[in-house]
Amino acid sequence: MGDLVLAIDQGTTGTTALLVDQSIRVVAAHNVEFPNHYPEPGHVEHDVREIWQSVGAAVGGALAKAEASADRIRAIGITNQRETSLFWDRSTGQPIHRALVWQDRRTADYCAVLAEAGLEDLFKQRTGLVLDPYFSGTKAKWLLDNVDGARQRARAGELAFGTIDTWLCSRLTGAHVTDPSNASRTLMYDLHDGDWNDQLLEILDVPRAALPEIAPSSQVYGHTRDVGFLPDGIPVAGMIGDQQAALFGQACFDSGMAKCTYGTGAFILMHTGQTITPSEHGMLTTVAWRLGDTTEFALEGSAFIAGAAVQWLRDGLGIVTSAAEIEALAASVPDSNGVTFVPALAGLGAPHWRPDARGLLTGITGGTTRAHIARATLDGIALQIDDILSAMANDLGRPLAEVRVDGGAARNNLLMQRQADLLGVPCVRPEVLETTGLGSALMAGLATDFWTDLGDIRSSWTEQRRFTPSGDDDELAATRARWASAVAKA
Repeated sequence: MGDLVLAIDQGTTGTTALLVDQSIRVVAAHNVEFPNHYPEPGHVEHDVREIWQSVGAAVGGALAKAEASADRIRAIGITNQRETSLFWDRSTGQPIHRALVWQDRRTADYCAVLAEAGLEDLFKQRTGLVLDPYFSGTKAKWLLDNVDGARQRARAGELAFGTIDTWLCSRLTGAHVTDPSNASRTLMYDLHDGDWNDQLLEILDVPRAALPEIAPSSQVYGHTRDVGFLPDGIPVAGMIGDQQAALFGQACFDSGMAKCTYGTGAFILMHTGQTITPSEHGMLTTVAWRLGDTTEFALEGSAFIAGAAVQWLRDGLGIVTSAAEIEALAASVPDSNGVTFVPALAGLGAPHWRPDARGLLTGITGGTTRAHIARATLDGIALQIDDILSAMANDLGRPLAEVRVDGGAARNNLLMQRQADLLGVPCVRPEVLETTGLGSALMAGLATDFWTDLGDIRSSWTEQRRFTPSGDDDELAATRARWASAVAKA
């Protein structure tokens, strides 16, 4: 029996492999980046063959860092960028088109058509989601409409549809399966029935024959075979969308606990237990996870751009040469000197849901420096989260007690302090920031008796630093006023 669990954390800009031991310690982690493709404005695609290469390289890198052989792997957990979608040929495994990334906006007009037809309430009631190109269902329709013969082949059972978790599991084991946390992001999954909804499938014209089986988030789905970089026979035993994985990895097991993950985008999830909680303030209702026959739910607010804004400063503007530089640069000035940045580089997510919004820099003067723009970028990331959490508090009828933070940008002390000041509640950073990969490893370990229960996980979670609110009320009010004005312009 192996003494390590492998987590494959497949993200938007790279894949991270983590090896976790029985004490829930990350023994090794290795990240491999891969390119995004932008064939035209608003279109964002992935070549999944490049993703697969990154998976192999990440797993190999993690094993090398741990000086471990692959036969020590007890089980594999998968977590993934959730709404990114593709179809592939069941017999050859070859994709029929590049995957459409969650950031892709090409179906915005079709979402508007559905809304104009009066269907928004139906989709929201059944799925907990809003009609936005963010989600997988309209991407599936676009692929079926725009790849020759695809719909006929899908109806005949020749094509398989899936989000990246499903595709990876298929490549690893041959099984065509997803879990409810990912299925609930498709606009095709019924929160109340826990299955694909035939009425929604008919509206989107997506054949049920192409869809994966929906299984619990912690279960043995199959065993590795003909992978190349792993031996045959390792159980793939956990699958969970990246944000739900972070909620699980942060040990947010009780209703009312919340986390914010700062990755390419920024995502707040608040656990609501076994209760489906509708939102009146622009939040999403989603599945947190399913363990056995028990499904638990969450409220979610999503900002499409967070770490990606820093990448844009690096790659698009050349303001910094590495993402790590931004904290020191932003801290070199006391404030943004009146500059406000709305990071709507891929539209605005919750609570605005405006796919037509575009990024905006305002308040620039002759005295504006790159440091002020860096500071405004961090403020813009934090202000988005403030908008989301305020809306979530309105749904709850009370503010949260604290927010557990993770993801790459959670290492930025300036951003975390600014976030706590704006939110007015502590931001708590754990010892393990790779909570997304950790969450999927925990799911796989629970399914294979590597860990016995949630108590093991809860007791292993440890706080690394707590950022408590300490901002100036007048300055925060002025910052929020400039932000509201800039968002309206965006």
